[in-house]
Amino acid sequence: KIKLPKKTARRYPAYELYLYGEGNYAEENKNLLLTGIPVLFLPGNAGSYKQVRSLGSIALRKAEDVDFKYHFNFFSVNFNEELVALYGGSLQRQTKFVHECIKVILKLYRNREFAPTSVAIVGHSMGGLVARALLTLKNFKPELINLLITQATPHVAPVMPLDKYLTDFYTAVNNHWILKAQDLRNLTTLSVAGGFRDYQVRSGLAFLPRLSQHDSALSVVSSAVPRAWASTDHLSIVWCKELILATIRAFFDLIDENTRQITEDPKKRMSVLNHHFVRHPAKIFEENPEPFTELTGAFMWITVKASKWTYSAYNVSNIFFLIVMYNFMVLTLQDTSSWIYGCMNSNSSTCLKATDLSWRTELLPTTKVVILKLQDYPSLSHIVVQVPPTVGNKSLIVLNLTDELDIFASRPLGIPVRGTLAMNLSILCVLPSWVWQAFLASPESGRMLNLNLKKPSVYRLHIPWSYEDSIIVAKIPSFTEISAKLHIAQPQNDSRVPELNIYSSSDCQYEVSNTNLFYSYYPYILVFQIIRFHAGALPVYIVSNILLTYGGQLSTLISTGQCSDFSLELVRTAKPYKVEPLISIVVFLQGFNWFREIWESLSLPEVDAAVLSSQDAWFPLVSLILFLFGTGIAYWSGVFFSTSLRLFSSLWLTLIRPTVLQKDKLITPRRLCEVLSLALLSWTTCGAFAVFIIYLQYLFKVLKNHSKETSQNSSIHTVKKQSSMDSISEATQSLSNSTTIAEAVNSLKMHVTILNLFTWVVLLNLPSLIYWLKNLRYNVRLDPDPCRSTAIIIVCILEILMNSSTSEVKSSKLLKIAAKVPLPLSVAMLAFGRMHLYKVPHFVIFPLLLHVLCCIV
Repeated sequence: KIKLPKKTARRYPAYELYLYGEGNYAEENKNLLLTGIPVLFLPGNAGSYKQVRSLGSIALRKAEDVDFKYHFNFFSVNFNEELVALYGGSLQRQTKFVHECIKVILKLYRNREFAPTSVAIVGHSMGGLVARALLTLKNFKPELINLLITQATPHVAPVMPLDKYLTDFYTAVNNHWILKAQDLRNLTTLSVAGGFRDYQVRSGLAFLPRLSQHDSALSVVSSAVPRAWASTDHLSIVWCKELILATIRAFFDLIDENTRQITEDPKKRMSVLNHHFVRHPAKIFEENPEPFTELTGAFMWITVKASKWTYSAYNVSNIFFLIVMYNFMVLTLQDTSSWIYGCMNSNSSTCLKATDLSWRTELLPTTKVVILKLQDYPSLSHIVVQVPPTVGNKSLIVLNLTDELDIFASRPLGIPVRGTLAMNLSILCVLPSWVWQAFLASPESGRMLNLNLKKPSVYRLHIPWSYEDSIIVAKIPSFTEISAKLHIAQPQNDSRVPELNIYSSSDCQYEVSNTNLFYSYYPYILVFQIIRFHAGALPVYIVSNILLTYGGQLSTLISTGQCSDFSLELVRTAKPYKVEPLISIVVFLQGFNWFREIWESLSLPEVDAAVLSSQDAWFPLVSLILFLFGTGIAYWSGVFFSTSLRLFSSLWLTLIRPTVLQKDKLITPRRLCEVLSLALLSWTTCGAFAVFIIYLQYLFKVLKNHSKETSQNSSIHTVKKQSSMDSISEATQSLSNSTTIAEAVNSLKMHVTILNLFTWVVLLNLPSLIYWLKNLRYNVRLDPDPCRSTAIIIVCILEILMNSSTSEVKSSKLLKIAAKVPLPLSVAMLAFGRMHLYKVPHFVIFPLLLHVLCCIV
């Protein structure tokens, strides 16, 4: 643990700074006499500072390999495992603490030889966003950071925008990086996404904003990273060995021999990151490789003139193959050094001077491949392939020479598909260009003409506009399914198409079929894509359905005097055509300047669907599917509530004898004291805590009333069975009791709907409550509190509603207005709440406030 200045420790009591070490290295650095290169690790949402171990341990092994000529000092920040992905109130505090940590770290190297002037940062999840936010601080010097690597960080938008502080933080960070792009050129940024296995942060959110600086920022998916080629989940990306090795190798290649720190040259930093994370040529990184090579020495030279040629042997000596150039050449070799050259000065059997073409090689899981075009090398006469000496190992070279590029490995199979339901029967394989499109290509290898070449095939789905390729290795013969799905959509100004590349032996015959050409056959894939991209918006659609049902119940109360059942009313009123067309019309009209000017003059925010459409992440069918999902969830939540009430009321009856049903007064001195107490609790501690207490109180009240109604109803039936011919007064009393019970049933149905609504309000505010409880030992008052003001309003509303009945509402003059309000509020909620979940409670509060007024007026 690193001792912080007293002022910093007092201001941030929950946060700490640590230095990682193990073995002799840890003992040597106990006195903090550091001489290495500082790297700071920032954990993410609920992340541990101990996750730095993966990086620190591998870096230490690498430093031992080079006899500690260079080494890294890994620091880590303890954020107390805060839930910053769900509560954004502490993000600014974390950012300021990291700034203080950087200053403390650099002071540790003061007066040392080769003292660093900047710190490299590795941030996991929200830690990467905090690192980017450092540049938004007024007193932060950008030169304090020269390299930033983020792991599964949602850069574009929060996964669940549950409070205003979170969305405002994102807006401030992304706007700063876009507007100040020129000032950030000295900072090199790499974002690594986890791929399809990361269910918490989809990879599309991990791509740095498109308008960010292109020449100093890089975004990749782990499945496309050379030597990794695998997707990771949200946590395992921190300790995935292949990714950690790539990161540490990049760190050591970034060292400047003169300063013994990370190089200050932005171009070199980008070339190193491209070398290890984008296109690896299976060679050790060289900043300035020699352009020409002298091929001298006692070597065996063999001239090759065949168009298709394979060389395979054990225990070979150093051999050079002199190959005549054709229009297209594809060569594969299993080796990790320079191996292919372009001959510039040759005689009939040897080559004297050559240029190294190995840098154009592409590393694949089982081999490395280079594709050469004769037109790109007019000065070359031959190609030279070197086979280094091997002992006990097998050397294998596969060569294809042709006048036309007819090999299957390089034939693009993709075509532009701009429509979701696009069809084309004349093509071999359709690959997606929208994020909603998902296809299943099924290459099936047939018979092998040469049974001695059972080399695995490599299938690569190549996405040309982003580094999100996926690679699959399969044996021959085999049947392989390749899932073709995108992480980000094709840019509008990009005409390139995704490709399916197959690297395999030319002696193997293939048949590629597309088993998912039409969505009508496989609609579930489209649904899965929509859920993957927009599952966070489901609460909005659920609450919208419940709100429509609530409005329908008020309407039936006006027309029939009875409150309909929640499930039946949901089926009747929750229809997508009531809300979706209006939103689609507004999105369409916002494409016109005149409408946009009117919209902005009214100070209305932009519709969320329009923002998502501009990001190629939305179309009307998405909203329809989400609405149907919301309807289903709302229906079963209503069934769950009704069943739970009956179950717990039966349990209540067995334990406690209920009193007689009677009408409660809406406002009493006791209830005023309860409201004031909860309001004070909300203001001095946590607003979500007060909301949770009043919700439990409401739930308890409804449960008690339900048990009273059940008991009294059974008593009336018992009395009717005992004496069917009673006096008139007893009959009148029985009728009065029946009316009271009918009124209680109507009220209970209304209370179930209100409880259903507020359940989602409580769930959306639950993260701030959990955050407050976890940090209670540091501060009793949650600051800032996203729910403080709304909590006081909710307490007042629920305190009155829990004691209300439908008899008071039916006689109100405001009931017709209250019954019509939920529909426009449902439309507004879907229009402005998809990307701002924290607005949902506001849309719920307003109709219930009218309900309270109906009880009074």
